[in-house]
Amino acid sequence: MKCPARIVVPVSEPVRPDSRPPTPDHDRRVAPSASRQQVEHWFGLSSLRTNIRVARDTVREKLHVWQLPGEVCADAVLLVCELVTNAVVHSGSSRVLCGLSLTSHGRLRIEVHDEGGTAIRRPDNARPGPEDESGRGLLIVQQLADSWGTARSTRTGGKAVWAVLRFGL
Repeated sequence: MKCPARIVVPVSEPVRPDSRPPTPDHDRRVAPSASRQQVEHWFGLSSLRTNIRVARDTVREKLHVWQLPGEVCADAVLLVCELVTNAVVHSGSSRVLCGLSLTSHGRLRIEVHDEGGTAIRRPDNARPGPEDESGRGLLIVQQLADSWGTARSTRTGGKAVWAVLRFGL
């Protein structure tokens, strides 16, 4: 089963991640080495809670175009939802930059960059109680992703959180 398509009317216009001229869908092909080709898609959003849905829908649509399996799409949509939610709620950023990278090696890398300087606590250090309404996002990321981590963002100056999903093509 392929990633299901969904027709969406964006809540707000995405902020372009850089000053490049717009392309039809902001995709670009990158050839990191002669034996490997990678496809990327980047989109920026203002840091509003309503744009969490826009991020989810954008990822779902792009993965449908890339014809990824339905399970990978569902996991990727949930991952981007959790990562963008954390960036919007906790970073203090005015915008969030999201990236998808698909390699020929059957890996999908999801990145969310913000402008904030707050440190990310690993789930090992924070366990929500049964009555807590939040605090499970990074636990979900840890369970779904084959690998994930954080780094200082070279794109926004804030932090980047990334997650990788592996699948068979």
